[in-house]
Amino acid sequence: MSAIDIATTPLGGPTLAQERRLVTSIPGPRSQELLDRKAAAVAAGVGHTAPIEAVAAGGGVVVDADGNSLIDLGSGIAVTTLGNAHPAVVAAVQTQAAQFTHTCFMVSPYESYVAVAEALNRLTPGDFAKKSALFNSGAEAVENAVKIARKHTGRQAVVAFDHGYHGRTNLTMALTAKSMPYKSGFGPFAPEVYRAPLSYPFRDGLSGEDAAAKAISVIEKQIGAENLAAVLIEPIQGEGGFIVPADGFLNAIVDWCRANGVVFIADEIQTGFARTGALFACERFGIVPDLITTAKGIAGGLPLAAVTGRAEIMDSTHSGGLGGTYGGNPIACAAALAAIDAFENEGFVERAQQVESILKGRLTALQEQDPRIGDVRGLGAMVAAEFVDPVTKAPDAALAGAVAKAAIAEGVIVLTCGTYGNVIRFLPPLAIGDDLLHEGLDVVASALANAG
Repeated sequence: MSAIDIATTPLGGPTLAQERRLVTSIPGPRSQELLDRKAAAVAAGVGHTAPIEAVAAGGGVVVDADGNSLIDLGSGIAVTTLGNAHPAVVAAVQTQAAQFTHTCFMVSPYESYVAVAEALNRLTPGDFAKKSALFNSGAEAVENAVKIARKHTGRQAVVAFDHGYHGRTNLTMALTAKSMPYKSGFGPFAPEVYRAPLSYPFRDGLSGEDAAAKAISVIEKQIGAENLAAVLIEPIQGEGGFIVPADGFLNAIVDWCRANGVVFIADEIQTGFARTGALFACERFGIVPDLITTAKGIAGGLPLAAVTGRAEIMDSTHSGGLGGTYGGNPIACAAALAAIDAFENEGFVERAQQVESILKGRLTALQEQDPRIGDVRGLGAMVAAEFVDPVTKAPDAALAGAVAKAAIAEGVIVLTCGTYGNVIRFLPPLAIGDDLLHEGLDVVASALANAG
């Protein structure tokens, strides 16, 4: 660690110089050594975006084994929203690990699991009695939400939407829209999963009401409300390209679900916990889900996920029907309680709104200069640029990939996404400073200008 500019706070969280610093080319020799070992030891299907060996991270930077300091505009895919190794999270983890690391909540319950459930019941949208169940990953949360909805309604069919992403397990692959790399070659998939058209304002030009009417028509004709257990949707699509539906779309879908006894499930795994400038994205659309799935930002970097919803729906399942050996691990629960306290009391929601202003301001100005940016969209610290042919508006995945690769080479971590692979998404940790954020965007702008 001698090459790294790092100190340790009394609580154990890393305090790193908040700067972009290139000591070597990327990857440097020590990172390349790890990548060679990865190629020999790790299954080829496990890819990576930034060719580095991460050894420290905090604030808005990730430091590699060669001493390079990269600006982090990805947050580990929206996980380290608080900033990596938030001191309160670190302290909570250390304390809990010294007490006990596991009992299995289904064997010997512990207070922190219950406290996380109480916090989620209190904070998620909806002024009604709620209950929660904890799991390990977002995909687990989605699978269990579907299980609960099916049990509650006695129906089997589930509707997901174009461009949606919900996980890599068998059921969640079926729910996910994009084939490559998530589904290709992995079938057959779980049955009774159907897909409806999403509101995609940049590409369909429809109002929210018209897009909802189109989706509802497909649902009624192809499935029938009497057969439908649940409608599952990300309020803002994540892997699908940060698509923000037109105003009124989600509201109309919720109203239809209510009128037909269909459980409305909001997948807030990527959008939850201050990421969109509200604690949950549903709040920004004025909708209240029956069930909400959360993960990613919930525990400051530790694996934890949840399903929270109306008590009468959550209680539909028989005892033993929900759970898992590691679900609601005590260390992850301790981290989540510290993270939730920070989200509530340290101004992170307001910070996300400030980050939104910077991201949209810079990217919109860049769009005005370069017609290859077809659309800028998103909410809070979840904003994206869609790259297109300036004449036809056809998706330009090659350009998005080239810009991302060039930015990473210059010390800025950015991620691509989108059904067509032509979107660069910006998910900075909310601990990032304005100067560092602007510098990261400068690098991206330079990469775009130099792209052929």
